[in-house]
Amino acid sequence: MVRERFPGHIRTPIYTNLYLLNTCHKIVTSYLLVKRRMAKTVIYQAAEKRKRLSAHERRLEVVAAVLELARESSPEGITTQAIADRVGVTHGALFKHFPDKEAMWTAVFDWVQEQLGAVIDNAFSVGGDPLTVLKHVFLEHVGFVSRHPGVPRILFHELQRPTDSVFHERVRRMVGGYRQRLCKLLAEAKRARQLPTTLDEEAAAVLFIGTVQGLVVQSTLFRGEAGMLAAAKRLFPLLLYGFRGIQS
Repeated sequence: MVRERFPGHIRTPIYTNLYLLNTCHKIVTSYLLVKRRMAKTVIYQAAEKRKRLSAHERRLEVVAAVLELARESSPEGITTQAIADRVGVTHGALFKHFPDKEAMWTAVFDWVQEQLGAVIDNAFSVGGDPLTVLKHVFLEHVGFVSRHPGVPRILFHELQRPTDSVFHERVRRMVGGYRQRLCKLLAEAKRARQLPTTLDEEAAAVLFIGTVQGLVVQSTLFRGEAGMLAAAKRLFPLLLYGFRGIQS
């Protein structure tokens, strides 16, 4: 019989196999224990990093989570548990920063009003002739909703509610103020002879906003937010053609 030598012992082949199996088991077990300790360390470090977020930063995380969820499903179906899961905190921890769900939605509308308002304000102040400004407003508006596709879905979902609410009124004021600024810009384009004097500014402003919403609907159907801006650049000349109408 063939014999093999191991430290301190002379073993037969069957014991050799058992010895190797035992050695491999120890190696694998040690590896798994080390890996588990490393995983726990990473999780602990991540948790510590999350703990260092300020209350303001945590609230912004919640707002971002709501906007992401609004892209994926109807805003009315977003639950606080879904928000907590998206942020990565417990359901109870979520309410350390917001007293209730209405407060979360208030924060969402505050953020939208501030951020979208800043984008629109900057677009209107770009300078140049009225139609140049109008194009800039259109592209900046589309650019914003392509980066935050949950925003228009939340806003227009609120406008479609059959009964008035605090949020409904806020959205109505936001859209109404935007429409009036567009009407003023279109009137300037008429005075500058860039658009016909017969143009109905109110109808043109509604068409302008509706075109942005149409791009949102298209992106929803085909998950194509990345192509919204390119589509907007193709659509704007058609929008102007409609504003100008058939010239005699």
